Amino acid sequence: MKHTVEEISLKNGTRGLLIDVPESTVMNTKVQFRAGMRYAKKPELYEIAHVVEHLSFGANAKYRDEQAYEADFTKNGAYHNAWTSDFSVCYETECADFEWGRILDLKRIAITTPRFNEEELKSEKGNVRAELTGYLNDYSRLLWPRLQTAIGETTPNLRERIGTLSNIELKDIREHYRRTHTANNMRFIIAGKLYHRKRQIIRMLEDWDLKPGERFDVPVDDLHDSEPVLIRRKDASNITFGFSFIAPRRLDEKEARAIDCLNHILTGTMNSKILGQARKRGLVYGIGSCLSNTNHNSSWDFDGEVNTEDAVALFELIGKELAKVLSGDIKDGDLEAAKSYALGRYQMGAQTTSQIADFYAENYFTNGEIENYERIPDIIKSIKKEHLVNLAREFKDSGITGFVAVSSCEKSLIQEMADKLKI
Repeated sequence: MKHTVEEISLKNGTRGLLIDVPESTVMNTKVQFRAGMRYAKKPELYEIAHVVEHLSFGANAKYRDEQAYEADFTKNGAYHNAWTSDFSVCYETECADFEWGRILDLKRIAITTPRFNEEELKSEKGNVRAELTGYLNDYSRLLWPRLQTAIGETTPNLRERIGTLSNIELKDIREHYRRTHTANNMRFIIAGKLYHRKRQIIRMLEDWDLKPGERFDVPVDDLHDSEPVLIRRKDASNITFGFSFIAPRRLDEKEARAIDCLNHILTGTMNSKILGQARKRGLVYGIGSCLSNTNHNSSWDFDGEVNTEDAVALFELIGKELAKVLSGDIKDGDLEAAKSYALGRYQMGAQTTSQIADFYAENYFTNGEIENYERIPDIIKSIKKEHLVNLAREFKDSGITGFVAVSSCEKSLIQEMADKLKI
């Protein structure tokens, strides 16, 4: 859908984007604070941001509890959610166009006037504990925190995260909220039919009662190479694996699109170099790759599951195909097919107001950049083979890699798999 973007700076220090989508029938709002787990006052309270997020739609200045708030919020079909990461807490709502003002005000009430209490704290600590305990049975959830720790990030594993919940008291919740939920630390994106509502929206946002504060810096970790790690699970019938190559900088938009094209060539379809060949040979049901692009680092990640007897053959294939890329062996036809796919996904990526808001959110919430949506096709068309090759070499030559597997197998097999990637 057609849209225009404008950045707004409020008097209280808050900044955000207003995205006018004239054909929209909904309004999508995202409010983000740098308030995630890495901003806990001390490591023993690591999970506090997650608990604050769970409490975000509970008792407040107008509603006695979560149930009362939820009943009023959703009565016309509106939706709300929140999520927490190492660095962010983000609150998202979407509603029908006719009730945008009511929902934006309800969002204000929830974020600016929480009434944290012992009863809801006890309940939500239990809910977070249940959520994280469930992740212990999801091997892919076990992998990535352990890989982060292995390469030098200060991220606890799931059991350690669960252990911090018992340390969190009501005074800690209030302290974390006061310190992080400030006007200067807030960024927002509002997308919908906004053209004739701009001044009204700004007035409403100016009324949010948030104290001054600071926009926190994102911590910088001293990353390093890691030996392969095995998380032993006796009941694991195969090997769930993940490995990463890290570049110690953030990729720009063109570089990120180039890596997306390379991922498509390697693992994107049944005709891809790694997934396609592995499926044809019966080695694996699925393997994927993606780019994680953060403030200070970029991570080229691969993950999947493989049966023990096929693991070495699969990783020989992976190593062989990565070696081809590093040597510049990328066929022109494969690159053109990947670019064509990327152009198609670009056109499909702006069918809804939510998709449009999501496009801008990653860069804007990460480093304040406002990507030009209209120039993406030209960026994709300009990608050349040398861009893919040079980026792959940069990732491989950085000297920062991590490999983690969950399995009942011997560590020697995991080492043998990892050795196939030393190309």
